[in-house]
Amino acid sequence: MTQLEAARKGIITRQMVEVAEDEGLEPQEICGLVASGEAVIPHNEHHDFRAIGIGKRLRTKVNANIGASNFHQLLDEEIEKLYAAIRFGADSVMDLSTGTDLDRIRAEILSRSPVMLGTVPIYQVGSERSIMKLDADFFLEVIERQARQGVDYMTLHCGVTRESVARLRRHHRIEGIVSRGGAMLASWIERTGNENPLYERFDDLCAILREHDVTISLGDGLRPGATGDATDRGQLAELLVLGELVERARTNGVQVMVEGPGHVPLDQIEANVKLEKRVCSGAPFYVLGPLTCDVAPGYDHITGAIGGAIASAAGTDFLCYVTPAEHLRLPDLDDVREGVIATRIAAHSGDLVKGVRAAKLWNDEMSRYRKALNWPGMYAMAMDPDKARRYKEESEAAGSNVCSMCGSLCSINIDNAAIKFTRRQTLEAPEAHAGVQ
Repeated sequence: MTQLEAARKGIITRQMVEVAEDEGLEPQEICGLVASGEAVIPHNEHHDFRAIGIGKRLRTKVNANIGASNFHQLLDEEIEKLYAAIRFGADSVMDLSTGTDLDRIRAEILSRSPVMLGTVPIYQVGSERSIMKLDADFFLEVIERQARQGVDYMTLHCGVTRESVARLRRHHRIEGIVSRGGAMLASWIERTGNENPLYERFDDLCAILREHDVTISLGDGLRPGATGDATDRGQLAELLVLGELVERARTNGVQVMVEGPGHVPLDQIEANVKLEKRVCSGAPFYVLGPLTCDVAPGYDHITGAIGGAIASAAGTDFLCYVTPAEHLRLPDLDDVREGVIATRIAAHSGDLVKGVRAAKLWNDEMSRYRKALNWPGMYAMAMDPDKARRYKEESEAAGSNVCSMCGSLCSINIDNAAIKFTRRQTLEAPEAHAGVQ
């Protein structure tokens, strides 16, 4: 029985209880959100970890992509990236490995991952045989293989259909198709004239996912990879297909979320979020970035965080990190750290707008520690405690109760002294006037 099927029967699972504890909500509330499809709990029955929820009324979650490539395949490095992502607060990790021996790589990552793990099965399909020899049965066999290993959610580009690709081609794009999965499927469709097997055999696909309670993440294979391509006919044609597939997945008892763009200008982000929620019946929205401009290679964790904060505030439920290495190379450990922290800042900023209670409590606690000049407290509340502590301890004011920015002109010190003086005067005033009749 999947989490969705249990919720529809009013059964509160262990995973629902864990999510409720994490979010400060009642288990019955989580059960209701899962039953309606507005929240999902990606948790394969073969993967043992503490459950995490994604969706309405829950804090915005953050995913970190790791994975070897056929140019650079070092498993030990990917394990270190997994640990780094978790250390700095990622709620999820996706293994996007390509190359050889992918089942072993995935098994090693799964055995060490205390958070939900996602994959993109078409990467393995394309690594094990030519994409031009794509076969529906082999595609489903790879998906089942990954499901049995314990993968919690899978990005599947079911909306890249003959019709959606044709609509994209009839409308000029600056950068064409930038999704690896989308490009492979579109190329196969256009060269063979056949329909996407994931779309054609969607019910068979759902049967596999339902058996292991794998959440389907409907991939945006036609997402814009340039801000000048955002919200065009190809993107919207795919989204309309995904909206229909959300209902079919739920009918099959499969939890489902929807992936979104990509590269989107600031003024279109909120509209994209509202459109997905409307077309896809409130399904949780999983967004890469979005990146708000195209001219900052080496700093795309910043462009992604800017877009991610707006997307989160508008109702996006799940943010995929963008690292400084985006568009340039495979990320290293430092890139993973920078990407996770930047995306967590975006998620938290959005949660403050959404009214997520835990976010408000955390934020206010940091402010109180700052007011008290309580440095250990500030470090404890910081997203990156080590960096915060190092910056203070390396400064000229290392042993001081103030920082080296303001020094003796510290505004908080001045204000605290003024408050203390005023309180003392207030307390002494009655005594000063006690003899006056």
